Formats: sequence, C-alpha cells, structure tokens
Amino acid sequence: MLDIRRIRTDPDGVKAAIARRGDGTESLDEVITIDARRRELGAERDDIRARVNALSKQVGGLRRDGRTDEAEALQDESRQLGERERELNTEVDEIAGRVRDILLTVGNIPADECPDGDSEHDNVITRVEGYDPDSYADHQRVPHWDIATELGILDVDRAVKMSGAMFVMYRGMGARLVRALIDYALDRNRDAYEEIRPPTVVKTETMISTGHLPKFADDAYHLERDDLWAIPTAEVPLTSIGRDEVFVEAELPMKFMAHTSCFRREAGSAGRDTRGLLRVHEFDKVELLSYATPEQSAEVHADILARAESVMVELGLAYRILDLCTGDIGNSSARTFDIEAYAPGADRWLEVSSVSWFSDYQARRANIRYRPAVGKGTTVIHTLNGSGLAVPRVWAALVETHRRPDGSIRLPEALHPYLGGLTEIPAPG
Repeated sequence: MLDIRRIRTDPDGVKAAIARRGDGTESLDEVITIDARRRELGAERDDIRARVNALSKQVGGLRRDGRTDEAEALQDESRQLGERERELNTEVDEIAGRVRDILLTVGNIPADECPDGDSEHDNVITRVEGYDPDSYADHQRVPHWDIATELGILDVDRAVKMSGAMFVMYRGMGARLVRALIDYALDRNRDAYEEIRPPTVVKTETMISTGHLPKFADDAYHLERDDLWAIPTAEVPLTSIGRDEVFVEAELPMKFMAHTSCFRREAGSAGRDTRGLLRVHEFDKVELLSYATPEQSAEVHADILARAESVMVELGLAYRILDLCTGDIGNSSARTFDIEAYAPGADRWLEVSSVSWFSDYQARRANIRYRPAVGKGTTVIHTLNGSGLAVPRVWAALVETHRRPDGSIRLPEALHPYLGGLTEIPAPG
C-alpha cells in the first residue's frame, strides 16, 4: 500500500509513477480529495476535544467555588460539543477506511530502474544462457505430455476425472522426481534461509497483506464457510510471519523458505496454455522470502535471483532472464526479474521464477516495522521474494531437454542424491 504521506507531499509525482504502469490515476485523485476532507474534519474534532477538556476544568473550578448554575451551563455546552466530537470522529474514521480501501487497489510505484512498457512484449531480455536452437535433436522436440504418457509418469486424464480440468497427477518416477526437486531446492538454500512449513489456508487479512486481495480475488480459491483462502504461493503466509510486529535492525535481513502446494484458479485461461504442465490449478513450489532494510534490498534481490538462476545451471536447462517492464510487473512489485526455462518439446520459454522487490508496499499493508540502530521511531521494512523452484514447468523442461533417443530421461547429477542414486528414468518397455 502506498504511503499516504507521500501522496500528500508529492501527488503529481505519485500519479506520474502510477501512470507508468498504464493504470489510471482517478483513484488517487479521489484519495487526495477525501484525505484533505478527513484532515479538515480531524482538525475540527481536535479543536472541539481541546475545548471540551478546557470546559471540564472550568466546570470543576466553578463547582468548587459554589457557582453551580454557571457550572451547569458550561457542562451543557460540553455535552453538546462532546456529541459533535463523536459525530466528527465517526466521520473521520469512515473517511480513513475509505482511503484505505481505495489504496488497497492501487499498485506499487515502479522502481526508477524498471523499464517502461505497456505489456510483456516490452520486457527486456537481459541474458540468454545455454540456448542454441539448432542443438536440440528430434527426440528432444517431443512435448512433455506425450513423453510422460509414454513413460507412465504423468496421468492427466485420471486427475481430470477426480478434480476437473487443469489438475494433474504424477505417477511412479514422475512423482519421485517432484519430491526430488523439492528436497533439492530446500537443501541448496538451507545455508541462508530458515525453513518454514506454514499453513496452506489463510485468513483474508493475510491475503490482503501481500496484495492478492482485494484486487485478485477471482484468481484465488475461497473457502467461504470458514472465510479462508487457499494460498496461491508461500509468499502469502511468509510475508505475514511478522505482521503487526516490530523488529530491530540487527535482526535484518531475515530470510525464510517454504515448500507448499499452491492453488490458483487461473481465471480467464481456459483453452490457453493448458496442455500438460504449462498451466495448472495446483502445484508445488519452494519459495524464498526476505525482510530487509531499504539499504539491504538490492543485495538481497540479487541473492535471490542468483539462487534461482543457479538451479537452471545445475539442472542443465537453457534459460533467459527478463527485466519486466512497468506494464507487466505484478501489482505489488516495484521491480521484477523473471527466469524462463526453454522447453524444446513445447518449443516454449516457460516462466519458472519471478524474483521481486516490493519496497515497503506489502509491509505497510501488513504493518511490519523495524527499529533502526540509529535514530528514533520505527521504519517500514522492505519485502522481497522469488521462486527457489516451481515444480511443474521445471519438471516439463527437464523431461524434454534430457530425453534420449531411446526415450529414457537422463536425470541431472544434482538430483542423484535425492533419487536414491538413480541416474535415469528408463525407456518404456
């Protein structure tokens, strides 16, 4: 959520920044107008409160002096003023609530370094690693859904029978590969990140804290009976670990990681990119998240990106890194780098990690602060996160990339310890 003080002091600058996203600024105009009214009413309320306090002292003095009639008159005036104060206080609270409701729908201010653009077509490809389109043989140009069916390691039809479209079921070595990828991702980040196993369903305010609500309610699964939400990513509960808490600067940066199932309705995606594992409603992911000071944020952002990138290297996958433009970054993000793995069978670049810096946007919603080592008061922390490893698309790119001419799958060396020493998924038959 944007800082209302920044909007008050630099309204034109904030509106120009939001316009870089391609978003309208009408909501900000409304905030500016009603916030000014709130401050006017707040000042009037405070003046009345001061007058009531002064009258209370005068009434006490008059009663001590035996001047009862005068005391009663002032007390009557005080009661009338008190009623007006309560009316004003209610109105101020209502306007403050309206300001918050509007700001919960306004996106974050993009970083100055974030490239301008209108859509994903304007994202900047910063690097491409390990990709040579002429290096892939015919046996690698088979899509993973056909490979997996032949090997019996993915059963989409039975998953659809059980749960509906865009659900999948891994079987045999396919399921074992999922587990190996998860354990591998957790172990390789254990040197710096505390492992957390958070709840998979959360309260509404937990979803609000990251910016997934209210704007993206249609993309989430809501358990209406209990007013709980199935998490779309472990970013949601991890961000709220410190909600309504104050840390000390010496504790930062704090780094967490979690493996969870993730649930997304993928509203509007019917018939688009839904074959195999390209887009599914439920998937496993290892998430990395950090609390940091503003000064630590750049280094933490680079660290998460480097960790996610090194997974691609160790798994032998071609990949590229995109600097997302202002028109494509997430609503809560100030700067995002995407990592896309190349899947030769699908002939697609698949997003496998988004590494984002949210500045103080999420932490302001969640009320997470720290006490600086120097100075007084508290400061809103910065949050950053990225996918340490999102299973489905990595699984797909790995199966396609490492397929051999006989139909077997070579398993990357980094995964051997997590597969009981197995080095391949055998060819069918």
